Amino acid sequence: MNAQDLKKSILQLAIQGKLVEQREEEGTAKELLKKIEAENKQLIKEGKIKKQKAFPEIKEVEIPFDIPESWEWVRLGEIGQIVGGGTPKTGNCEFWNGGNIPWLTPADMKFVLGKYVENGERFITEKGLKGSSAQLMPKGTIIYSSRAPIGYIAISNNALATNQGFKSFVPYEPRINEYIYYCLIARTNEIISRASGTTFKEISGNEFSLTVVPLPPLEEQKRIVAKIEELMPYVDKYDVAYSEVEELNKKFPENMQKSILQYAMQGKLVEQREEDGTAEDLYKQIQEENKKLIKEGKIKTTKALPEITEDEIPFDIPENWKWIRLGDLCDYGKCNSISAKNIPKDAWILDLEDIEKDSGRIINKKTMKDLKSTSSKHIFKKGDVLYSKLRPYLNKVVVADEDGYSTSEILPLDFGRHIFNKYAQIVLMSPYFINYTVKCSYGVKMPRLGTEDGKLALFPLAPLEEQKRIVDKIEEMLPFTKKLVNR
Repeated sequence: MNAQDLKKSILQLAIQGKLVEQREEEGTAKELLKKIEAENKQLIKEGKIKKQKAFPEIKEVEIPFDIPESWEWVRLGEIGQIVGGGTPKTGNCEFWNGGNIPWLTPADMKFVLGKYVENGERFITEKGLKGSSAQLMPKGTIIYSSRAPIGYIAISNNALATNQGFKSFVPYEPRINEYIYYCLIARTNEIISRASGTTFKEISGNEFSLTVVPLPPLEEQKRIVAKIEELMPYVDKYDVAYSEVEELNKKFPENMQKSILQYAMQGKLVEQREEDGTAEDLYKQIQEENKKLIKEGKIKTTKALPEITEDEIPFDIPENWKWIRLGDLCDYGKCNSISAKNIPKDAWILDLEDIEKDSGRIINKKTMKDLKSTSSKHIFKKGDVLYSKLRPYLNKVVVADEDGYSTSEILPLDFGRHIFNKYAQIVLMSPYFINYTVKCSYGVKMPRLGTEDGKLALFPLAPLEEQKRIVDKIEEMLPFTKKLVNR
């Protein structure tokens, strides 16, 4: 149950007579109605209000729930006057300039935070009041919007007027206004159900006056209001707590996924096994293979990267692992390009929007014939790790499942046979690597990771067999986080 539902439940209990106990010494609502009727007759006699036609008797089908014996069902128009509003001609300066009569519109009610209202954005003059259908209503009037939308509500803290977007309630007995205020909040859905109109729904003054409300004795009304207002601060606290829990629930799957990846990078997801060897031995094999490829002229000698300092290391890793710079494990930033006219029509073309963020999943495959691209592309082969250097916080990294071509913002990375490509993908998608790329990115509107910063990035190298076990464990666990997202 969210806070809004809890508030509705409290108000519903209140108007059913279940929030506070009934007390015999407080009399009955029937006695209160006699006093209200006497007050009504006095106002008619004094010419302050007009005599109204008798209201129709309340039918059994109109009564939504049982109420205590000391209460009475009444129509709103029987216990107060329903007052409309109006708008003085906007072109007449005498109606507006220098006015000191608060004049409300439903738009003003958006900014009413509490139970009371004093004024809106605009004021009208006495001439504006007399020259329109706007009416000056006394302090204590319940201001109730009748359209666009129905149900904005507040109690006036001073005399004021409204436009025609209201059907306000001036109680014959002023002391019932606070209870009726909460009662109307609770009954608003029922009021809306009786509204009419095509462009927008509106409740007419006559229909509003027919609203059926449960009336308790006056002293019980006061206790009901006091209890509601005692409970509402707790509802507000509940709202904050509920929102925080909801936010945690929303973030939990994502945070869990990040935690899994981070644990993997720290060597905490699977056990280390002596028979797997060490990353130091693995790195020596990588270096030997690179020397061989250089000797064969298949790759070029590259400038040595600086040694890793202790200050750079972001976290501890197992003893049989090794921190290596990314540029020492793949030829980061060096790509083979091809002109668009030389790409076969049936070749796979990968764009950034074809990669789902955070998932490592390709969501769309297009061929050259599907596109009208004239820009050159990067060539990649099956098994390459395809890394998006543009807006790296979007975390778009995939492993190519076939040969193809990509936008120049995607870098094909060949990690060779000594590093499992899916493990390399996981490293590049891990929280610590994303934090590094965001920190190093340049450009405000279109941030990207530069080649030198990419080469200098640290890569936690695990023994090859452990790399495979890490990938297997992550692929086993991540579907559970996705189930949490889809709950």
